[in-house]
Amino acid sequence: MTMLLVVPVLGALLLGVLVPRQSGLALKVGATGVALINLLLVVVLWARFDPAQPGLQFEENVPWIRALSFQVNYHLGVDGISLLLVALTAFLMVLAFLGSWSITDRVKEYVITLLILESAMLGVFLAADLLLFYVFWEVTLIPMFLLIGVWGGARRIYASIKFVLFTAAGSLVMLVAMVSLAWTYTATTGQTTFDLEPVLRMRLPVATQMWLFAAFALAFAIKVPVFPLHTWLPDAHVEAPTAGSVILAGVLLKMGTYGFLRFCLTLFPEASYQFAPILAALALVGIVYGALVALAQQDIKKLVAYSSISHLGFVMLGLFALNAPGLQGSLLQMINHGISTGALFLLVGMIYERRHTRLISDYGGLWKQMPLFSALFLVVALSSIALPFTNGFVGEFLVLLGAFNARVAWAVIAVSGMILSAAYMLWMYQRVFFGPLENPENRNLADLGRREVAILVPIVILIFSIGVAPRFFLRPAEPALQMVL
Repeated sequence: MTMLLVVPVLGALLLGVLVPRQSGLALKVGATGVALINLLLVVVLWARFDPAQPGLQFEENVPWIRALSFQVNYHLGVDGISLLLVALTAFLMVLAFLGSWSITDRVKEYVITLLILESAMLGVFLAADLLLFYVFWEVTLIPMFLLIGVWGGARRIYASIKFVLFTAAGSLVMLVAMVSLAWTYTATTGQTTFDLEPVLRMRLPVATQMWLFAAFALAFAIKVPVFPLHTWLPDAHVEAPTAGSVILAGVLLKMGTYGFLRFCLTLFPEASYQFAPILAALALVGIVYGALVALAQQDIKKLVAYSSISHLGFVMLGLFALNAPGLQGSLLQMINHGISTGALFLLVGMIYERRHTRLISDYGGLWKQMPLFSALFLVVALSSIALPFTNGFVGEFLVLLGAFNARVAWAVIAVSGMILSAAYMLWMYQRVFFGPLENPENRNLADLGRREVAILVPIVILIFSIGVAPRFFLRPAEPALQMVL
């Protein structure tokens, strides 16, 4: 487990020391190589993982911080839930580096920032100690703040500060709740620990669960983000560089949904049941609101940003349906959203590099000029609207099944969100790629190069692989999800 965290940091140190600042291409190639090594380690981890075991595997648990009254452990481990998110993180990091070839300013600092971010994100999904989880959670803020604030667009300072203020506010509330949880454990057992395993065995009074759940949920809801705590996200997405948007949508937002699944539903089961209707209602509002606002956008990147709010509403709805289909669909949708929305941001970045505009009205007729780009964009767009045999279909179907089993009205409202999703995505696609090629600046646009094809082909393979054989991807997580219920 530690190797997955060390490789990016070690790679960042070696690139920082050994590669000259002027060698931008060497820095990008080297960082991509480091990310590929980590992806190979994850493939080995997946191959050795026993899907029949519900608990943590490949654990590392040693004392980290010792004081007179408490101990914090360096406790890492992976179960089926975290395995999928670790794999998603490693996969998207490779694509993020491959999609960063247009970066020319402070390339050394850029790749080092991304590698440190990868290590911190993996730590979030592997941590089995509450305080260790919090440390990794907070560390992710710094590199993401730098990605937006240094390499972002014209309003990057505003977007980066807004991102940090929102997230840090929720994090501080979560830290207070963690300390209180550890204090409660001490009062119950006479021992103080932040280790997740013994804390999970503690039975908390419902009143205590309620406020602790609310504190944890605030931090996670901001990160997802859940309506109405979403206002930082469109600014962050629009101003972030392409790789920043890919990682933000693909991984960082999943830290919030992972937190709900890993901590809120397991540590506070009675409170989860009490809060479920409220969070499901907010999820449904997010599904419809995000889709309606996306439908009104003229900027392609902002449209994709608002689509994230809608799609992550499905993830939240599945979680708080509190049944097996809902949880399975929610976890699968975390992966699907990371793949499909990450791919959309990559595609938007590719066309922006050629035309330096993201306005839908500046395009039209691109299929004639860029047929390969148009075809691959269509595949990703169809996966985003959950076409059968694509990854999005299975996840959203399971979420709808879970919602239907909980309350029929939830499923009906969610279906309306799916219809709106198809409307905004197909409306955007029709205006960008079909019709006459009227704008003279679009007549000389080059189709995809080999590097760009190398980025998109693995994504297309995953889209259809998950859509056709979802069992392969869900099977490792089924025992762990069953334990949540």
